[in-house]
Amino acid sequence: MGVNAYLQQAYNTESYREMYSPEQLEIAANMPAFITAAFAIAVFSGALAAIGLILRKSWSVKLWYLSLIAVLVQMGYILINGYASSIVMTIMIIAFACLFVWFARKSEANGWLS
Repeated sequence: MGVNAYLQQAYNTESYREMYSPEQLEIAANMPAFITAAFAIAVFSGALAAIGLILRKSWSVKLWYLSLIAVLVQMGYILINGYASSIVMTIMIIAFACLFVWFARKSEANGWLS
């Protein structure tokens, strides 16, 4: 879902533009480059980490941490600047990122990863 959201925003697709109001599109268009980069890092490292976890690879833990840090940067900026259209969704994204790191660390500690 995150990769799809990023690609729709990056390519400014019609379905992306239909989901948001003109004000929200303006905010997204004017985000600093480091926030857009954090978004890309968060979703792509998370997607690779999920694949790594399915394959039971220990490197997935590092990618989950990278994804979590990028999520915290992106969502922190959005929350601090009052751009969150849904506080619940923003907090859920942070919570899921933390949950994925916890599960990956637990998997590694249990010896499930190689």
